[in-house]
Amino acid sequence: MILTKTVILKIVNPDNDLVETMQKYSDGMNYASSVVFQNGKTIGSYKLQKIVYGYLREVIGLKSQMSCNIPRQVSGCYKTLKEQIKERKVIWKEITFSPYSMTLSYKRDFSISQDLVAITTINNGRKPYKIQSYDNAQQYFDGTWKFTASKVVRHKDSNHSFHLSIEKEVPEKELEYSSNYMGIDLGMNYLAVASTTEKNCRFFAGGHIKDIRNQYMSMRKRLQSKGTLSARKMIKHLSDKEKRLMRHVNHMISKQIIKFAIENKVFLIGLEDLKGIRENKVRKVRKDKRYHQSSWTYRQLQDFITYKAKEAGIKVHFVDPAHTSQECNRCNHISNTNRNRLKFICKKCGYENNADLNASMNIERRTRDFGYISLSQGCLSATQTNA
Repeated sequence: MILTKTVILKIVNPDNDLVETMQKYSDGMNYASSVVFQNGKTIGSYKLQKIVYGYLREVIGLKSQMSCNIPRQVSGCYKTLKEQIKERKVIWKEITFSPYSMTLSYKRDFSISQDLVAITTINNGRKPYKIQSYDNAQQYFDGTWKFTASKVVRHKDSNHSFHLSIEKEVPEKELEYSSNYMGIDLGMNYLAVASTTEKNCRFFAGGHIKDIRNQYMSMRKRLQSKGTLSARKMIKHLSDKEKRLMRHVNHMISKQIIKFAIENKVFLIGLEDLKGIRENKVRKVRKDKRYHQSSWTYRQLQDFITYKAKEAGIKVHFVDPAHTSQECNRCNHISNTNRNRLKFICKKCGYENNADLNASMNIERRTRDFGYISLSQGCLSATQTNA
């Protein structure tokens, strides 16, 4: 199976050439976007390239490969918009792009080593930029990883980073190693609860993280009440600090989860398909709890679990999340009164358990059912299991 990752590397010496190139790139993106918007419907990338290529090259002055990248990106964004329109989340609108991100093709737009990344600029061709060397990033330059289309990202503090996309083939476990499955329930009281077919379980506590985030929330409220420029700057600083904290926590939790899976010889990990949970759930949550719900980084944790599982040769399957927290793992009775905060007591059979553990056991059962059906049909593959 193909393992993909993104390695974030800091660019030490960004200059005006890089900034101007990113500005021109965003100008090209916005021009292509205006063409699609005025058309009133999506345009395929090949057709869009025919329409905008000359303008991007001759008027804006972009290089050839950038002028090919832009139509693909813009067309992809409008396809996503079309799907959101079908789900009645948004209406048809013009998508605008800021000069804070630029996609580059490997070899055509950039080349890279452990210490330098050479990027094609508008005014001075291919220019080398020094990148900060990290010990944990050196492993990705050993020749076993393939570099793919990557991004230059400009942050609001004017720092620049290079988001290097990489991939490689990793071995898959054979189908016979399928006796043990694992379900993972993600939440806010416990960041994750894992349960296996063999009834081994583990809680990954998040209470102390919740306390820290409550402190950040309180500090933000005090600063917002002041409304001064320095207060707004401090709010931005706190927000970035909190994001770094949660990213670090998610890395640590996902690492522990995969270690637990390896120790239990797990073949397939089940996660809930939580797409759209923010839109569906936030308005139902008490007002004083909405911050934690809306800022919950469940998707990032799922992404970390997925790629770390791939590295370990473990498959990941996303199950329907409906009623996982309300269904009794013993008798399958479903009721919204079965769960009361952290307690689960089945109103039909009297089964009692921790509510999050009961949910993880339901996810494991659904994952196991999927695995057994797929194995019996001989069709369990990475394309079916990984979202």
